[in-house]
Amino acid sequence: MIEALDCLRQLNIASVMLRLTLAMLFGGMIGLERARKGRPAGFRTYMLVCLGAALTMLLSQYEYYMLNHRWAALAAEVGIRTDVSRFGAQVINGIGFLGAGTIIVTGRQEVKGLTTAAGLWASACMGLAIGAGFYECVAVAFLMIFLSVHVLTPIELLVIENARNMNIYVEFQSLDNVGEIINRIKAQNAQIYEAEVDHGQESLSHHPNAIFTIRMIHQRGGHARLLASISEMESVYVVHDI
Repeated sequence: MIEALDCLRQLNIASVMLRLTLAMLFGGMIGLERARKGRPAGFRTYMLVCLGAALTMLLSQYEYYMLNHRWAALAAEVGIRTDVSRFGAQVINGIGFLGAGTIIVTGRQEVKGLTTAAGLWASACMGLAIGAGFYECVAVAFLMIFLSVHVLTPIELLVIENARNMNIYVEFQSLDNVGEIINRIKAQNAQIYEAEVDHGQESLSHHPNAIFTIRMIHQRGGHARLLASISEMESVYVVHDI
């Protein structure tokens, strides 16, 4: 049975499409589970990282094959005696600094920019493949990256909105209102796992605020109902999902 898969281990268009498709599918499935638990790195982030990693490995195999077959005579003529995949490794490592610069943690403890950083890294991997002339792989990778960045956004938002776990940020008048907010959350059939309360003196808002980690009992539409219920309180200034 293992021998029957040998053709898919070779570097051909069917193998390239299968590997990238599996990377997109399996990375997305792992990210889907993380998105349902309300983690910052979710569906599209895992998908893009897995796609970039698969694309990098395919590029290394392509360069090795070409240098030992079609480009062998040219490589011997110019005297290439080093591993050309090292050049790509430097680009991939270098793009990490640029990607890290897009990731920020807001004053409300909300992580932003992870998907942008993952898209930058996947684009760098695609640029390496373009530079190496691996056009077949580039065409498939571009379609999948474009699909991940643009088309699948509503799916990720739908998953997040209907996830059982959520984190909410609330600003309120005084610390005396914390008990009222907790009671309002419990009244919406939600369990509070963790509450991080800030006095507000050192925060940007200058108002007392709290981050609640919550698990919804009734999943569908629970996020909107809970946020609407808390926003109706006179003592609450700001409330939103993070």
